[in-house]
Amino acid sequence: MLLEKTTRMNFLFDFYQALLTDKQRSYMELYYLDDHSLGEIAESYNISRQAVYDNIRRTEAMLEEYEEKLNLFEKFQQRQIVLKQLTNAIMDEASTTEAKLALVEQLKESD
Repeated sequence: MLLEKTTRMNFLFDFYQALLTDKQRSYMELYYLDDHSLGEIAESYNISRQAVYDNIRRTEAMLEEYEEKLNLFEKFQQRQIVLKQLTNAIMDEASTTEAKLALVEQLKESD
């Protein structure tokens, strides 16, 4: 579960980091991308560990809220599935042109 949450937060951060403040971006990068502990981040910024924890939790909630409204990550995941299906269809000689075109249409609709 922890790895799933970390992976999800990394993706959400990739999609929505431009909407965060510099401080939020910095804390999230240190915590999720650079794998720093709360204590290490707190020491770097000369603040309490609790302040770092609170800021990261609020930022996580904001990222989830952005995703709920904009669905960029969900759409990305759906496109990845269709791309994989299309790649498989192209490699499969038995796959019809109509099936391949239908997958292309699915990709167009996902944007």
